[in-house]
Amino acid sequence: MSQPPSVAIIGAGMSGLSAATRLRQADLQVTLFDKSRGSGGRMSSKRTELGTFDMGTQYFTARDPAFAAAVAQWRSAGWVAEWQPRLFRYDENGLAPSSDQQQRFVGSPRMTALSRGLLGDLPLHSNTRIEQLQRSDQQWSLLDSEGKRYGPFDYVIVAIPPAQALPLIRDAAALAAPAAQTEMEPGWAVALAFSASLNLPFDAVFVRSGPLDWVAREASKPGRVEAETWVLQSSPRWAHAHLDSEPQAVIGELLGALQTMLDAPLPAPTFQHAHRWLYARPAAISDWGALAAPAQGLYTCGDWCLGGRLEAAWLSGQHAAKALLDAT
Repeated sequence: MSQPPSVAIIGAGMSGLSAATRLRQADLQVTLFDKSRGSGGRMSSKRTELGTFDMGTQYFTARDPAFAAAVAQWRSAGWVAEWQPRLFRYDENGLAPSSDQQQRFVGSPRMTALSRGLLGDLPLHSNTRIEQLQRSDQQWSLLDSEGKRYGPFDYVIVAIPPAQALPLIRDAAALAAPAAQTEMEPGWAVALAFSASLNLPFDAVFVRSGPLDWVAREASKPGRVEAETWVLQSSPRWAHAHLDSEPQAVIGELLGALQTMLDAPLPAPTFQHAHRWLYARPAAISDWGALAAPAQGLYTCGDWCLGGRLEAAWLSGQHAAKALLDAT
């Protein structure tokens, strides 16, 4: 009996995991690679003695029927839960309750619970930066930054941001050209903890004025430790202007913006941490779904192929897996 086709997936964020689970269901051999310590990509959580902080994806929605069905399965598995925050909006007119009634979900007890659930027992090479793809005899070999070789594989899916994907897909024009024209926006995220309750009337705020874009009380999310823990996310424009700022300076600026929004001073945080995302989200919505070079056995996917939401990343991974399966 012949062996099932083998697939290497570079990137273990939502799009890579989505493609991997779809291909595993079709009985293909799947191996994941990621430069980080684990899976999840922007579904990143920082664990501390004071609780966890979702430093990337803050929540997700489910509009597409297929994605909504997947979310229902994840809820049944205990990987995600519905989040119902007291939601406000802040703009030039000040702070006021938001009329947004969209259903929201989060990983529970932290955002990474979803990525770990999806990963399951799929093989993952973490802390592995793939820098080169080599094609020989209709198969692919992967070389990492340490010179180690992996493979051969029948197919490769590149599921990382376009700037990082380009060196790997440059010889496939159908993939490289769209990736080269895609702009990703940066973002800063700041985690803060306070020793006493701030007694604020909201759990989350859409911010439409100043350096901030989003504010969330982490403890308001289901499964979290009860503590005065917050995450602040900058606007893309502010992040562009402060790409090379020191983390401590970023913390000071965004904490100051929060105080401006509240029109009140805050106590000194007992914990603070800043993280920069160079590729936080695509600057524009695309309709590619995923990109395919079937003759070369090469595919690419990610939220940048559809839109900036977690749902778009999942759908893009599904598109990539379907294109690959159609070619087998």
